[in-house]
Amino acid sequence: MRISDYLDSRLIAFLDVNTRDQAIDRLISLLDEDKVSQERFRKAIHQREQIVSTGIGMGVALPHAKLKELTDFFIVIGIQPKKGLDWNSLDKAPVRLIFMIGGPDDRQTEYLQILSLLTSAIRDLEMRKKLLNATSEEEVLALFSQF
Repeated sequence: MRISDYLDSRLIAFLDVNTRDQAIDRLISLLDEDKVSQERFRKAIHQREQIVSTGIGMGVALPHAKLKELTDFFIVIGIQPKKGLDWNSLDKAPVRLIFMIGGPDDRQTEYLQILSLLTSAIRDLEMRKKLLNATSEEEVLALFSQF
């Protein structure tokens, strides 16, 4: 299992938004309506954020939702290079890197493995800096090719 297995260049966005909700909406807009209802996924993401913020610190947020109709996991990446977003993060730091995870609701073990791989990759300060300085979707994919 590798992070790169769940990535797609069409699910990477370079953001210039002002709020958490704008970032979430922009990332959800990248999803293929044939695979998942954007509205249902948006509602699930917002419900999850109401429970506790998915801003984990280090300028990173991991919003996530699992829905019955999804058959596979995916990761949507949002990079906000200019200014951080208030995400009510654990460390109160503004968020500049967003990794939105979606997948089926009956594969918790796989979800936890994805989360573990992703968090170990983004714990690295140099990796986060490289992501913030990336200028193309291909560059982002290349950074995750080793994970």
